[in-house]
Amino acid sequence: MLMLVSCAVGGRAQSVALKTNLLSDVMLTPTLGIETGLAPKWSVELTGMLNAWEVNDHIFKQWQLKPELRYWFCQRFSGHFVGAHLIAGQFNFGNIDNGIKFLGTDFSKLSDRRYQGWDFGAGLAYGYAWILSKHWNLEAEIGLGWIHARFDEFRCADCGKKLRSNLTHNYFGPTKAAINLVCTF
Repeated sequence: MLMLVSCAVGGRAQSVALKTNLLSDVMLTPTLGIETGLAPKWSVELTGMLNAWEVNDHIFKQWQLKPELRYWFCQRFSGHFVGAHLIAGQFNFGNIDNGIKFLGTDFSKLSDRRYQGWDFGAGLAYGYAWILSKHWNLEAEIGLGWIHARFDEFRCADCGKKLRSNLTHNYFGPTKAAINLVCTF
């Protein structure tokens, strides 16, 4: 019933959208995405994120690209959608004092180590887009999937001695969380 109502409210035929993930932006990881329509119920999105900052000697540098193919249950850029996304990027993390362990990943190791490497993966997502006005939407999305990382481990956060090379880690869990502000054309 909700899907029928959301399809009937505000159908339109925009073909391109520019977006930013407000959740990432607040965390000082700016994101920019572009999405284009392929067919009335299909679109493809490419999102890029960049974090190149060091804050209080904490290193959390990364870039990542996430292409996603989406199927819209009503009409693209409106209502419910599901997507399949890929993930690729590089990272340099260290000197982040914490005690977090989450889904098999021990983030507390970032307290006295630095990890530098690359990652890739894939996931599935679900989301919903609310039409705010003729050219503005608000979109929420959550994704689950797998990420494989290959990296080197260093002793300290700055320039310490390399301890181990060519390590790997596989992560299964959330791969996408977004509240996107969207401008459609």
